[in-house]
Amino acid sequence: MTAVTDEDQGNDSGTRKADGRWDDGLIARRAAAAATRGTAEPVPRAPADDEPDPQVEAYAPADGPLPTRLDALRELVGLSRARLDRDTLAEAGRVLDEAAARQRLSSRHTVIAVAGATGSGKSTLFNALAGATISDTGLRRPTTSQPIACSWTDGAAGLLDRLAVPGRLRRRPHPGPAASDEALQGLVLVDLPDHDSAATEHRAQVDRVLALVDAVIWVVDPEKYADAALHERYLRPLAGHAEVTFVVLNQTDRLPGEAADLVLDDLRRLLDEDGIALGEHGEPGATVMSLSALTGDGVPELRELLGRFVQDRTAATRRLSADVDAAAARLRPVYVAGGRAGLGERARDAFTDRLAEAVGAAAAGQAAEREWRRNASRACGTPWLRLWRWYENRGLPGSLDRMGQALTPPEEELTARQRVEQAVRTVADDAAEGLPGPWAQAVREAAFTGAEGLPEALDDLAVRAGAPGAGKRGGETETETGRDTGAGAQPGGARPAKPPRPKWWPVAVLAQASMTLLQIFGGLWLVGQIVGVLEPGLVTPALIMLAGVVGGPLVEWACAAAIRGPARRYGQDAERRLREAAAGCGRARVLDPVAAELARYREVRERYVTVTKFSTTGR
Repeated sequence: MTAVTDEDQGNDSGTRKADGRWDDGLIARRAAAAATRGTAEPVPRAPADDEPDPQVEAYAPADGPLPTRLDALRELVGLSRARLDRDTLAEAGRVLDEAAARQRLSSRHTVIAVAGATGSGKSTLFNALAGATISDTGLRRPTTSQPIACSWTDGAAGLLDRLAVPGRLRRRPHPGPAASDEALQGLVLVDLPDHDSAATEHRAQVDRVLALVDAVIWVVDPEKYADAALHERYLRPLAGHAEVTFVVLNQTDRLPGEAADLVLDDLRRLLDEDGIALGEHGEPGATVMSLSALTGDGVPELRELLGRFVQDRTAATRRLSADVDAAAARLRPVYVAGGRAGLGERARDAFTDRLAEAVGAAAAGQAAEREWRRNASRACGTPWLRLWRWYENRGLPGSLDRMGQALTPPEEELTARQRVEQAVRTVADDAAEGLPGPWAQAVREAAFTGAEGLPEALDDLAVRAGAPGAGKRGGETETETGRDTGAGAQPGGARPAKPPRPKWWPVAVLAQASMTLLQIFGGLWLVGQIVGVLEPGLVTPALIMLAGVVGGPLVEWACAAAIRGPARRYGQDAERRLREAAAGCGRARVLDPVAAELARYREVRERYVTVTKFSTTGR
């Protein structure tokens, strides 16, 4: 099988000689030379398309952190799909797909691409490493139009299929020292088209193959080693792949004296500016060296370096690890921010205070306290005072008896709604502070979505509690008042029951009734004396009547003093219950969704930390 070149294809893969024989190029000439010597020389060939592919060795799972990092990256992508757009996760998904594809293939093979610019001599170096003229070289550009592969051992068919290298462009090294070198067993060398080719399809092939190989040899020449296209498009973006990168300064035979060392030092300087770590003094990094592929100077040293690199059998793992690092670096802005994410107790308490203010918890507590005092005055006050108060408050709008049923004016309702909206905005901003942009937006959306029915729910709480200015039922709990947490209070927003009376109230009522009876008894006694029914004697009935008149207010004053503490506690209890009910409603609708979103972020952040924990590039 012959090597395929553009020139061969242009001449129908051969030229007919004068004697009628077909000259099929390099291999045909070699066959003719072997026949002249009397011995046929073996010709390297690729398996035909109809031949069965050699058995492909399965990938051996790599030891170390790479499997853990890939699992964490896979979970990270899965957890983030609902929060991040597809373009943001595209590179991470590609890395996972390529890692899975590479791990299904042979682990004892190392695929190394030879890349370079037009005229850099990469095909000459490729041939020098293979020990045979496999890839055509010459002055005509572009010489290499498609990737050409040379495999030192069997079992690389799956890898070459992944690279889309056609069977007719798959070669084996020429029998000789290069082919029999034990250190190169497992090497798959791929000669790429020029990365600066005028043909866009050639550049596309270079980009595609470079994303799939285990390592790359960049071949530069003294004229274009500082080419901006090379450094900006390839070397700088792939700075994290330094451990699987070889940079070779070719054509040193064209440089006089110490010029080669000067150019090599300048090349190292440029690579350092690109962020590529240089493997000097035993440190991990890119290998930088100079050679002449044409004269062979430095080629044995490169072959020796490649042999150690191939036998180490870690190139694929290091390449995948560097890919994970690059994907993690791209994702860093959406997972890492400057501040500390979370919702503190102070923000929660402030949110609860604002909801309590919006629902009128303090007013409800004060109303409950007044209700307690009013009931006490009704029970312990003098009959004449109660009669006067009844006359004042009978059926009048806004009276104390109707205060508990009064609804909030429209202006107050609007203010309460604004307070609720402000509380939600504030707690959403507090929770989103310190989060990356997408997660901060997700937290705000969770808060605003949950708060859509919050003002109505708080209004319902106020109505069930008797509206602002009225207390709640004694013993009513958060689960009884929250719309979202269980059954409501009484159907139809009925008023809560009256405050319970203390045990000493019947004694006070009896004492007040006794004072009233004394007044009536003394008054009747005096009337009887005046009309002459009873014997005269004003002192005794007057004293009895005076005792009733004075004793009634004294009993009422004593009861008023005794109820101050219980009334205050009852009002505080009513305020606390309404406050807890409002807090429960706000927690169920706003705080819990926000907390769930924050928990999701913390979970993906932990996965991201796992992905970056064992970074090989320091990113």
